Amino acid sequence: MRWGLLGAGHIARAGAQGIRDARGCELVAVAARDAARARALAQDFSDPGSPTPRAYGSYAELCADPEVDAIYINTTHPWHRDQALMAIAAGKHLVVEKAFMLNAGEATQVLDAARAAGVFAMEGLWTRALPLIREVERVVGEGRIGDVVKVSADLTLAREYDPTHRLFDIDNGGGALLDLGVYACTIPWLFLGRPDTVHVMGSLAPSGVDHVAALQWGYESGATAHAYVTTRAAGPSRAVITGTRGYVEIDPPFHGAKTATLVIDGGEPTRLERPHQRFRHEFEEAARCIRAGALESPLVPHDDTIGILEILDAARSELGVRYPQE
Repeated sequence: MRWGLLGAGHIARAGAQGIRDARGCELVAVAARDAARARALAQDFSDPGSPTPRAYGSYAELCADPEVDAIYINTTHPWHRDQALMAIAAGKHLVVEKAFMLNAGEATQVLDAARAAGVFAMEGLWTRALPLIREVERVVGEGRIGDVVKVSADLTLAREYDPTHRLFDIDNGGGALLDLGVYACTIPWLFLGRPDTVHVMGSLAPSGVDHVAALQWGYESGATAHAYVTTRAAGPSRAVITGTRGYVEIDPPFHGAKTATLVIDGGEPTRLERPHQRFRHEFEEAARCIRAGALESPLVPHDDTIGILEILDAARSELGVRYPQE
């Protein structure tokens, strides 16, 4: 599976390494608005005995490359929609770094376009493809902790306020919810599904983006969930799935975890350990689906991507965050 990178920033390097590590995947091209930046990344990820990935100074050139099968879009989320639609029009399969789009409306538009064009599209949410998360899903799905009654996930990041930093830049889709909330909301969604009610509390940075958000989810079954994110504190970033017979505690940081603790009926804790190679697993999953002719991955279904963005949209609205592009 021949991959191109649309974007050559920090996350692009993690993606390039993931493609290099993934079985049956090859990095063949890199595009950035600055051609020198694209060349530098391509050179850094060239393998001995293989051609150096091609470097482009425009995204359109990457999309027009006939030797690129799939594109990993890793720019910031306000630009994802137009870049994804350009790639889809060129017939390229897609993995788009989280947050998939700026809002649920854009996500629906892009996923509908991908399906109409017959190309694969997936949110690049590496957490959902990690071996440990899949193992925890299996354990909980088998009923080993009983019925799930509560899920909590906290993801924290301590950053000094800087209006020029991406996290605080409202023009660049900044804020804790779109950067961290995608992960924090994914855990309760995986184990309890879409909530029946959502209550939101939080506060804004001076630039108008959210820097604290706490979401309380309720379910008709009586189950509850809590998702907390902030860019102004350094917390443990744990996740816990609690059931009627026991619980699973995912070690911090939960969104990239390799270990967890399982306790059943008050017995001795059992350690769950599943090593991972960061982004490798999402690219292997995408390549598997593309080869099979699938248009979406069962690990990151389109409905989940849209549904979680709908919750984040509502939370931002309640907190008073609106991006200039909306």
